[in-house]
Amino acid sequence: MTAVRAFPKYCWQWLRTPSPGVLYDRQLVWTSLLLMVIGLVMVTSASLPVGLRLADAPFLFAKRHAFYLLVAMLAAVAVMYIPVKLWQRYSGYMLLISSILLLAVLVVGRSVNGAARWISIAGINIQPAEIAKLSLFVFLAGYLVRRHGEVREHFRGFAKPLAVLLLFAGLLLIQPDLGSVVVMFVTTVGMLFMAGAKLWQFIALLMTGLTLVAGLIIAEPYRVRRVTAFLDPWQDPFGSGYQLTQSLMAFGRGDWFGQGLGNSIQKLEYLPEAHTDFVFAVIAEELGLVGLSVILCLIFFLVFKALFIGKRCLAQNQLFGGFLAFGIGIWFAFQTLVNVGAASGMLPTKGLTLPLISYGGSSLVIMAVAVALLLRIDHEYRLATSQAHQKTPYQGKDHKHD
Repeated sequence: MTAVRAFPKYCWQWLRTPSPGVLYDRQLVWTSLLLMVIGLVMVTSASLPVGLRLADAPFLFAKRHAFYLLVAMLAAVAVMYIPVKLWQRYSGYMLLISSILLLAVLVVGRSVNGAARWISIAGINIQPAEIAKLSLFVFLAGYLVRRHGEVREHFRGFAKPLAVLLLFAGLLLIQPDLGSVVVMFVTTVGMLFMAGAKLWQFIALLMTGLTLVAGLIIAEPYRVRRVTAFLDPWQDPFGSGYQLTQSLMAFGRGDWFGQGLGNSIQKLEYLPEAHTDFVFAVIAEELGLVGLSVILCLIFFLVFKALFIGKRCLAQNQLFGGFLAFGIGIWFAFQTLVNVGAASGMLPTKGLTLPLISYGGSSLVIMAVAVALLLRIDHEYRLATSQAHQKTPYQGKDHKHD
């Protein structure tokens, strides 16, 4: 009994206490791995009916997700061996490759549900929008290092990265993919804010962004239907509001502790895209409010770690790593907000994945790479700090024998 009572205290101490002598963030590693495992379990549960219907193979999507997970972990391990300065040096090339991929998807892209967002290579679908997100944030972090003073003092320094964002936004809207554009916009604004841009510039940018988003919604009838369905899904529960009403039913059935793992009814062909965009609704039904809260706390902890790493790096004048860590934190936080908000009826449907959990190879691999980048940034910070501490005892030494 004594050990049982001491366990919560030990866990809290483990979360709060840094790892002396360890040159990587253990909490970040275990949190990410736990989210990936939860994602594999929930995608398996949510995809059984659709796999059975499409290919008479209930574990079809579970096997694919496990394969994507393996690729993601291998990619993450490779990224952790790449110095941060190389990301900064080649950020422009990454941006160019992403632009080419976004153009290519318009020509040879595979259309799913009316949106041409995927390039199929050897039977594997690649979503260039996910690569473009990471490329943009890496490029922006490098730009903020090179033009830090210009961003703070002159409007042109603030406007130049917005031109790159505008290019990507135009290519993404042709697909169309408004959700990715919104994520890029919010993350870019957040990174510019951390770099010290002036407040009036943000107000002007936010007003312009909101106006453009409203215009884009009005321009497309399907986006208008999504907004009206979000405002009152029960007005047309078997038409434009069908997906949201089924999702809300899943939340209602979940109650506090859920129906139990595997016992969702809404995933039985009632809730479309149950294993991708709306996996959070299946989690709500099977694990309840308590299960949802645990998962959201894990994602919040990952975001907190990213922001904490960014703050420490900026304090030590490691600007590129600091800005990039802040960008990754804002990206994960906002994408989670949109996914959860759409599934629970607080925001219009945007088709964005839940970080490290939803089914989707491109999203899973790119987000695992982003986590690995955080680990590498933190590793280089710890390495520099450790080396500085080792040199400290020798500073101010008596030189009478020199």
